[in-house]
Amino acid sequence: MLICPHCQFENPNDNKFCQSCGTSLTHRTCPQCGVDVLLNTQYCQNCGVECSTIWQAIITQETFVPVAEFGDGKLPPDMGSTNTSPAFVVGSFLDRGQRYQLLESLPEAELITAGTEAKVRVLDCSPFQISPIEAMLENQHQGLVVPSVSVIGIPSLAKAYVSLQREMPPGIPVIHDAWQQDNMQVILIEERSHWQLLLNAWQDPTTHPLQILHWCYQMLQLWEILERVNCRQSLLELSNLRLDEDQTLGLQRLYGEIFTDNCLQDPQDTQNLEKSLSIKALGQVWHSLYTQSQSPDLTWVMEVVEDLEVGKIATLAELRSRFEEIATKLQLPSQSAASSPEAKYPASQTLLQDDDWQDLNKNEDAPTIVLSMQLRSVEDTGRTDVGRQRDHNEDYFGIETKLQKLELPRNRNLQARGLYILCDGMGGHAGGEVASELAVNTLRQYFQENWVSQELPTAEVIQEAVVLANQTIYDLNQEGLRSGVGRMGTTLVMLLMQNTKLAIAHVGDSRLYRVTRKGGLEQMTVDHEVGQREIAKGVEQSIAYARPDAYQLTQALGPRDVNFLHPDVDFFEIREDTLLLLVSDGLSDNDLVETYWQTHLAPLLSSSTNLESGLIDLIDLANEHNGHDNITGILIRVKVAPNQQGWR
Repeated sequence: MLICPHCQFENPNDNKFCQSCGTSLTHRTCPQCGVDVLLNTQYCQNCGVECSTIWQAIITQETFVPVAEFGDGKLPPDMGSTNTSPAFVVGSFLDRGQRYQLLESLPEAELITAGTEAKVRVLDCSPFQISPIEAMLENQHQGLVVPSVSVIGIPSLAKAYVSLQREMPPGIPVIHDAWQQDNMQVILIEERSHWQLLLNAWQDPTTHPLQILHWCYQMLQLWEILERVNCRQSLLELSNLRLDEDQTLGLQRLYGEIFTDNCLQDPQDTQNLEKSLSIKALGQVWHSLYTQSQSPDLTWVMEVVEDLEVGKIATLAELRSRFEEIATKLQLPSQSAASSPEAKYPASQTLLQDDDWQDLNKNEDAPTIVLSMQLRSVEDTGRTDVGRQRDHNEDYFGIETKLQKLELPRNRNLQARGLYILCDGMGGHAGGEVASELAVNTLRQYFQENWVSQELPTAEVIQEAVVLANQTIYDLNQEGLRSGVGRMGTTLVMLLMQNTKLAIAHVGDSRLYRVTRKGGLEQMTVDHEVGQREIAKGVEQSIAYARPDAYQLTQALGPRDVNFLHPDVDFFEIREDTLLLLVSDGLSDNDLVETYWQTHLAPLLSSSTNLESGLIDLIDLANEHNGHDNITGILIRVKVAPNQQGWR
């Protein structure tokens, strides 16, 4: 089946367009210039940007197999020749179904010699078609009974990937497809050869020691995970240690512990190999990294290596404890005071022991190591659309950001202040439009005059701003002698950002969502409507929303005076790369965000994606499903890294 990239509808394999939304299933849109590009084309014909789906193919065979059994099935004219066979040249196909096209030639000798391995990049000419392994993992995720990997013929080379894929651990490359032809095994995994080498980042003089400690800790966590599938060797190849765009450690591929890169070891060596793969082996990797950087700030690395060698550190628990001690020494003192607005937050920290790693390692007693975080980048965009059934737009939004950047050879610093306001007006033409715009402008002016410090405003100051916006609209209603449904008003969702600290204020049913890699999608606000009011009283959700007035707002800005206004104000902190989404109900109705966040929001965490295009796609999706109302959204992408200030 073909999975529509836009609405996720399942289509027959021969469809040219999605039966549900009409999206092309033979072309994709170039992210750079917007031109339609065939799926089996690597580069955009207009701007030259690569916009295809590429996989890394790993091919092994245990015994001699005639080349005719592989690929296109073409027997090369000279089996003993070292020349490249026509079956393995660029442009030919790796599989008999002619889906995976070679982007690099395969040397014939690597394929016909027993026990060897070849690696090659391949172009997926049918990227919307779900593979058997993807189908199996999806069924398993949904709780369906699936056959074991041995029953469905997944090659042994792929079993470790499949086993780990079920748990979704960070750092492990995603497996896409795998098959076995006689004695030859093929697996296709996520292509990571373009990722930065850990060695290069380690050698960078601007890399903070806390960041290096973080990578060491991630290696320790991966060690525990890989031990269960006998793939700890994967951590011992320096060229296999990579960093994604967010500086998170990842493996380019998995290496089995009875394999080297090029040959199968004698099974009699297994016992000796097991002895060599103690945590001392990790120390040897860190020693290699240290000797190639020689940074005076990393003497603690050699202290750990030496203690591993002499047995002073002999267990994973002892190694974790040592890392905790080092983190305490490297960590900056807390700058927050109990009397400051920041006292409402947890300390400016992020877990080195990530929650999802800890769940996988099943070690609740592992020490918590924390890092102070600072901004790497902030991007934002906003957009509003009238929808398909309204003749005017009562939504309004405002974005104000101030960025201050300092970059020196051994220090980088970004300071950011942001004010993001979204309002959904009500009261008919020349009513809702006025109320939403008036609220945004009143709040903007208030904070221009009253937000002068380098800290977030207090909850009291933020509430005062919301009360002022309410009073401004209320007074206009009173002057115009408006009554009943004729009284104009507006919802409000507002986000204030000061570096990694954020404050939310909201009234009504406009929402703020947060998306992170660890936490997934989180709704950060609770709608002010009758249904939610009843749930807060203890009524079951199904009963609360069976009421005919369940979606009626319990409060808004403008219709009533301050005595009926109770804005919610909350504070939180960014501890990892985060995507924030402010929406009007035209975008959030019918659980649209909850249904499509994995396809339309999660990819936007990556800096390689275009935030504005992503928001356009989201609003287009909302028009297909919720076109009955105006649609407005604000997207903010925040990248963070360990805090370097005060270290040098």
